[in-house]
Amino acid sequence: MKHEEIVAWLREADDGRLAELWRAADQRRRECVGDVVHLRGLVEISSHCARFCAYCGLRAPNGSLTRYRLTMDEVMVCVHNAVRMDCGTVVLQAGEDPALEARWVAELIRRIRSEANAAVTLSLGEREVEELACWKEAGADRYLLRFETSNRDLYERIHPSRPGQVHADRVSLLRQLRELGYEVGSGVMVGIPGQTVHDLARDIALFGELDLDMIGSGPFIPHPDTPLGALRRGQAGEVAEQVAADELTTYKVMALTRLTCPWSNIPATTALAALNARQGRALGLCRGANVIMPNFTTAELRSRYEIYPDKSTGHLYEHPDDLKRMIRGLGRLTAAGRGDSPAFQRRQGGAAKL
Repeated sequence: MKHEEIVAWLREADDGRLAELWRAADQRRRECVGDVVHLRGLVEISSHCARFCAYCGLRAPNGSLTRYRLTMDEVMVCVHNAVRMDCGTVVLQAGEDPALEARWVAELIRRIRSEANAAVTLSLGEREVEELACWKEAGADRYLLRFETSNRDLYERIHPSRPGQVHADRVSLLRQLRELGYEVGSGVMVGIPGQTVHDLARDIALFGELDLDMIGSGPFIPHPDTPLGALRRGQAGEVAEQVAADELTTYKVMALTRLTCPWSNIPATTALAALNARQGRALGLCRGANVIMPNFTTAELRSRYEIYPDKSTGHLYEHPDDLKRMIRGLGRLTAAGRGDSPAFQRRQGGAAKL
């Protein structure tokens, strides 16, 4: 899909035309990744973070947040709960926490692979290549690292550096993850202050260039206890044709991503549920998505991992049984097994298993 065609769809406001986009994305999803929906069990293992991101509630300067870091046994309780609820993958997510030492994480991965029948996905931020290699050798299957925006100036504006920090080139890091043998996931935020439709179109093209295995896109929702969350609208550097941080634009990005990267796994993100608790995920599944990530962090701690307001607390469909009923109501099936990316399988020389 050419740049101007993507831009035209991002600008599209006609309901009839958009219905064509939804149908095209859903058909491509059905043809390339099938009718099954994969459940990924999310476990938020640490809310500590060394970064100063201007929108995230976990940012290091946020003194109002009560931090936590799970023990290995506490993580394993969450992992076993996820596996019992038919999650074929567990996703270990954290702020960028230097105290999560490479050896400890490697031992946790080995324990999960020994005790639970599940693939292991890591989402631990920017780490040294040696650490990433260590975790792959320990048995990690996938790594998620959003590049957030392909506009480097915009990226650096919303990710101010802490003292002594040099921003990594996340695109280069994603390529290194691929070389290490990981299934590689990334994504962007929709509606970052200063983001244009051309920026977003370039993001979608980059998904295809990187041949990503999993792609997540969610609306930009700044936490109120952050610099961007504290700004009133009109003060955050909006530009001509500023991308809206809304539900509709996020669906457009998901649908265009499916058309651009037909074999990738695409989640209906938790952030969609933050905007539309009743239908956000279901509509995402009808517009290109094939993955949902229920949260298995304990209810008490979820409220202390608040990267944006109202994240995954009290949403309709947050319980896996409710999610399964919603999925059946769409005429879809809950997948069994690991749910490896068809894009990854094809690259490895095997036929995609739908």
